[in-house]
This record gives sequence, structure tokens and C-alpha cells, in this order.
Amino acid sequence: MDNIQLGEFIKSLGSDFEIKEGKQFTEVTVSPEKLHSLASQLRENEETLFDFLVSITGVDYGSDLGLIYHIRSTKYQHTVVIKTRTSDREDPQIDSVSDIWKAADLHEREVFDLLGIRFANHPDLRRLFLNSSWGFPLRKDYVDDDIITW
Repeated sequence: MDNIQLGEFIKSLGSDFEIKEGKQFTEVTVSPEKLHSLASQLRENEETLFDFLVSITGVDYGSDLGLIYHIRSTKYQHTVVIKTRTSDREDPQIDSVSDIWKAADLHEREVFDLLGIRFANHPDLRRLFLNSSWGFPLRKDYVDDDIITW
């Protein structure tokens, strides 16, 4: 299945998805409420079998907080990028995909630690690198009072 066919297949799973044919990968933008369902379908469907979560990247877009998932099928050798974002900066929550891909456990903890995005139904959501006295240092509105300016 090439990127165009992959995009068409994903469109057949739901009309709420925005598909973009990237230079290298098919990109799918989905609402946070539909993320878990789409991820599960892409993992379980025999035509796609996305069995490998390559990465989860947290992004602060300024007004929104977002996530970018790179997933891969080791059987079919294709990759898809899934993007989602929330405008709730006070209590950003997105469903965990750690029940779909075990690798998401640490990826989601890292995103939580550095950006403050909470993952609903995560089995062990706690800070990975920093203690609770830190804020979320990858947010654009983060202020570090200990920074020395010259």
C-alpha cells in the first residue's frame, strides 16, 4: 500500500480525519477524542498492522498543545504520522495509547514531565526526569527564575 492508498484507507475509517500526503509519510490530523480509536484500528486492522510506535513528540504551538505520533508497520514497511492538539492549556488531557503500544508508556511520561499533557488511563503517569517543584520547561510560557542573564 503506497501513501495515497494508505490515506484513502484511513479516510474509510472515519470522515473526521484530515489527511495530508506528505513528502515522506501520510499525515493524519485527528481530534483528541478520536485519537485512541484511530490508533487502535490502525494497530489491529490486517491491512495496516501498525505494530511499532516509533515516537511521540509533544509540541507547544503557543495557543495549543499538540502531540505527533510516528507509527510503523513492520510487516508492510509503511509509516504514518498522526497529529492531534488541544487548546486547553490549563488541564490538557489526551487518552493514553499505552494499552495499544507498550512503548507509549515512557514517551507519554516524558511528554507529561516536560509539557504537562496528562494522558487519561495511563498506568503510571508520573514525572520521569524532573521533580514536582519544576513547571513544564518545554512550554513557551515557562519562566525559569534561576536563569542568569548577562
